[in-house]
Amino acid sequence: MVSRSLQLARMAGLVLLAMMLWVAAVTATALLTAEKISVAGTDSASLIDAAKTHSADHAGNLALILIDNGRVNGTHFMSIGRPVNADTIFQMASVSKWVTAWGVMTLVEAGKIDLDAPVSRYLRRWRLPPTSYDNDLVTVRRLLSHTAGLTDGLGYCGFAPGQPVQTLEASLTKAADACPFTDGTVAVGTRPGGWQYSGGGYSLLQLMIEDVSGQSFADYMDAAVLKPLGMHRSTFRTGAEGATDVAEFFDIDGSPAQHFSYTASGAASLYSSASDLTRFVNAHRPDPNGSLAERRVLSPQSLEAMRAPQAELLGRSHWGLGVRLYAPNGAGGHIIGHDGGNAPAVNNSVRLDPVSGNAIIALSTGGNSIATQLASAWLRQRVAPADLPEEGLNPFAILAQLWGVRRWILGGAILIVLGGVIWIWRSLSLRRKERVARN
Repeated sequence: MVSRSLQLARMAGLVLLAMMLWVAAVTATALLTAEKISVAGTDSASLIDAAKTHSADHAGNLALILIDNGRVNGTHFMSIGRPVNADTIFQMASVSKWVTAWGVMTLVEAGKIDLDAPVSRYLRRWRLPPTSYDNDLVTVRRLLSHTAGLTDGLGYCGFAPGQPVQTLEASLTKAADACPFTDGTVAVGTRPGGWQYSGGGYSLLQLMIEDVSGQSFADYMDAAVLKPLGMHRSTFRTGAEGATDVAEFFDIDGSPAQHFSYTASGAASLYSSASDLTRFVNAHRPDPNGSLAERRVLSPQSLEAMRAPQAELLGRSHWGLGVRLYAPNGAGGHIIGHDGGNAPAVNNSVRLDPVSGNAIIALSTGGNSIATQLASAWLRQRVAPADLPEEGLNPFAILAQLWGVRRWILGGAILIVLGGVIWIWRSLSLRRKERVARN
């Protein structure tokens, strides 16, 4: 005879399985039906025209810059509120990770960090919790490439105005602002080596930069990366402290949204402008004699190492050190970049061909995917269809679609739980009556 506790566990498991299938079905449907921006031609003017059409009903801000051979060759700015321009400051979301990776590489070039050493060698204030896996396999290289075996799933949703912001150590132990469907605990949950996106890994790198440099993360990044690149309007300071002209935050319906702050600034909260990011992408571009065309922070050798494949997904080179590898560029390398999305409706995207110097920078609030859609359209202009990445492999596209259908997910989950509770109650009541009748 099956015990009542075992029956209850089985039934609860079925309810949980139904919830998981519902989330998967809604997300898959949203990804399969996600809108793609059509572009008439293959030049920058055609993409700008498509952006103007597509953003006509956008309920927020958009700053778009197209770069050809290192030079700005097209722009589009729009806002339903205060006007935005190339100098308006946006919260960068996960595009921050790309810049944070530059900070790590400055310490590598200075001989203070070994890419293949365990990150524990450099930590003073916090340690990875023990698990069944060897924490010494968590190297700096693997953290940069999301191959360290961390299973936090972060995903930070930030702290609302007036809400205390966690310390970095507390956030690594258990992020109070972990987004739904994420674990929020930074620990090795699977064997290091395979690719699994981890925001917590970049919080760990943020801590490492502080412990090695002896400075706050924001101060170090300002001195080592941002100022030397001429990115004077950019900052990692919480809430863009001291910054002016920050873009207004809007939700997807155009209503004003809260400006969330982040402990995990290295993973989610650089503030920058389209003009500053133009300097950043051009700092990757070599001039004809092989040196870097813009102000030097990292050597050409370090930049080449950052875009060398470190991880594969479904047989494709997928990630380097701090950057995603989107598609072959026809010159032996890859078009690189990063996307980002913060709640409630921040979406940014940067793509760069470091050989040609062609790039797109798209920054937005008020939409979960407009920047990524524009960057994907730019990529489709330049890449053969067979070399295009699957949109479903983009973690930011998945997160954006999850946020966009959150009401469907939550509503369905509530109905499933209520239905499950009623089913369990009625089943147990019926079994109880049967036992009474037998006795």
